[in-house]
Amino acid sequence: MRISGKKTCGKNKEGVRLRRMANLSARYHEGEILAIIMGGGQGSRLFPLTKERSKPAVPLAGKYRLVDIPISNCINSNIRKIYLLTQFNSASLHRHISQSYKFDQFSDGFVEILAAEQTFSSSTWYQGTADAVRKNLLHFAPNLNRHFLVLSGDQLYRMDFRGVINQHVETNADLTVATIVKGQRDVSSLGIMQIDENRRVMNFVEKPTDADVQESLRLPKKWHSHFGIQGDEDCYLASMGIYVFKRGVLEELLSNNDSTDFGRHIIPGAIKTHRVFSYVFQGYWEDIGTIRSFFEANLAMTDELPPFDFFNMSAPIYSRPRFLPASKVNGANVHHAAISDGCIINHANLTQCVVGLRTVIERNANLRRVVLLGGDYYEPEESILESRSKGIPKIGVGENTVIENAIIDKGVRIGANCVIKPDGKPDKVDNPPMYYIRDGIVVIPKNAVIPDNTVI
Repeated sequence: MRISGKKTCGKNKEGVRLRRMANLSARYHEGEILAIIMGGGQGSRLFPLTKERSKPAVPLAGKYRLVDIPISNCINSNIRKIYLLTQFNSASLHRHISQSYKFDQFSDGFVEILAAEQTFSSSTWYQGTADAVRKNLLHFAPNLNRHFLVLSGDQLYRMDFRGVINQHVETNADLTVATIVKGQRDVSSLGIMQIDENRRVMNFVEKPTDADVQESLRLPKKWHSHFGIQGDEDCYLASMGIYVFKRGVLEELLSNNDSTDFGRHIIPGAIKTHRVFSYVFQGYWEDIGTIRSFFEANLAMTDELPPFDFFNMSAPIYSRPRFLPASKVNGANVHHAAISDGCIINHANLTQCVVGLRTVIERNANLRRVVLLGGDYYEPEESILESRSKGIPKIGVGENTVIENAIIDKGVRIGANCVIKPDGKPDKVDNPPMYYIRDGIVVIPKNAVIPDNTVI
């Protein structure tokens, strides 16, 4: 058995298992790798956060965007040729990329956006992940890369891609799929694969729901010790949506225009005809595809020892540079919170909250388990006075307002003496433009206005 590592079916502390990048000597030249980041589709499961933006553009951890994660992982892995494929609600994503990632003129590195386009050969939108890559092969052609690294734009993890690429080269794989050990409850929402003792993929099923199929894909108990898995819980190898292709192999697999998606079409077919291997990742990974997963991943950052460590400067997460003042906390009670730059918190009470850039929270507000995405600007005094004359609250959270288990999007105006809680309400409620409820979480959409004394 060649599989090794320390792993549990549950979530792992990143710092325990993260390899030091300095110890990874590349068995290839970094210039041989071209990274392709998928910009996502409609992101319906993240609605209303995706009402005016794509999934990769959704704010994360107070000051980042989801897309910053794969781009930072590429930069930290010394992969500097990065394409981002976009299609849906992409304006804010384009703006963020253009303002954040600029390589110097002596470098051949780039982060380049390739938006869906009409051509003489195709007038349709991207039909899936594989179709998106297929339609952009002509743009990749001038690059002298030998391998393609295909990434998702809506996941939270820290990975040195040199590890998976080294294995890809060593095994002479045509395709390598990054995988992670998951428990029974996650099986039906992920692509699950079966491997042999050499880590070669023998079977792959996208989001299996049949009990017999799930049983056939279960990781043998005799292998658990090789993964450091404790207990008798059934475990599975799940695809992370991270792929390394030989250039010629990818071009060959995409020659069939009926194959539109990597998980549903390309990988199952490639297993039968090509050398497909699994790379088992040993760190923290979270697919941020739903309101619940987004909410929990953000709140986890308020833990004393968070599963994902933004303070790890050996592999920093990059984003748009901003020139904001330090946050002001005036007599507030703050317990387990992450507070971004430029915030003003006046005699409020915060428990397990993520406070985004430029957030203003007024006196005696009580917030528990709240993710505030922040603001794009400070509201001028004249605007505040004008709004007040019309009975409209200023941007931020007003006095004596209580908020629990909620996500507050950018530019939201919440008045005084409001109560915002999901208690006693259905898991799914649509009440635009004021609020939505998803997975038991209240979501106040971007630029919403919640008048004084409102109870939700």
